[in-house]
Amino acid sequence: MAEKAAREQARRLIAENRKARHDYHVLDTWESGIALLGTEVKAIREGRVNLRDSYARVENGEVWMLNVHISPYSHRGYAAHAEMRQRKLLLHRHEIRKLLGRTAEKGLTLVPLEMYFKGARIKVLLALAKGKQAHDKRETIRRREVDRETRAAVKAHRR
Repeated sequence: MAEKAAREQARRLIAENRKARHDYHVLDTWESGIALLGTEVKAIREGRVNLRDSYARVENGEVWMLNVHISPYSHRGYAAHAEMRQRKLLLHRHEIRKLLGRTAEKGLTLVPLEMYFKGARIKVLLALAKGKQAHDKRETIRRREVDRETRAAVKAHRR
């Protein structure tokens, strides 16, 4: 039990795609590794990554993450990386097959939710998601406001 808690503490969040949770219903999640260049890893350690508007796609039996912006490393010399290049996600073959079958369904997409350190490795939390309609987004906002008001009323009542 203590070992699991130690592993959870080792997980340090780098970047989060908050807009994805607003725009999509998250159906399932997978943890995947990511193939990066050295300057990309150093830039990520500086916190120079943006997951907004990013998505993943299954192509030729491989999962690729697109539209992830990793700014250049501040102390780079001659070595530099393309900021918006495709990056390969590292998943097991059976997981890729499952993703391929599920994304073939109508309206489902792969969205990276978080990028984080797990020990010394950089991991991506990949979600299988279905797009929300405008009325779903309004309902989510309304529910969040009601919960906030309820918590405030309970807190005021306890005083």
